[in-house]
Amino acid sequence: MPEFLDFLKHKYAYVAIGEFKPGCFSEAQKLYEKAVSTYSTGFQGAFLLQKPGTDEGIAVIIWDKIDDMEANKSEAHELLLKSMAPLFAKPPVTDFYEVCSEIEGSPI
Repeated sequence: MPEFLDFLKHKYAYVAIGEFKPGCFSEAQKLYEKAVSTYSTGFQGAFLLQKPGTDEGIAVIIWDKIDDMEANKSEAHELLLKSMAPLFAKPPVTDFYEVCSEIEGSPI
């Protein structure tokens, strides 16, 4: 029965949609990767997407629970985010989503 109850638990995705100042995406990507590397408890994975030919992107970070994101905040993490802030053309739009469906592709 515990496996069935585990199946009913949903993960959560923190999503940030934003645009960086011209030419700043690669620097922001490095800072994003450093920030994500500090995560542990409840962290399930992350994606950084870039619209081709632009400085627009979407960051998706998957968590077991919303509270896990707060639990992973550290001084080092906050410094990295603070370093990233001036790279944005305007503040990103952020929100949490429940992961309702997760489909894995077949291995190649």
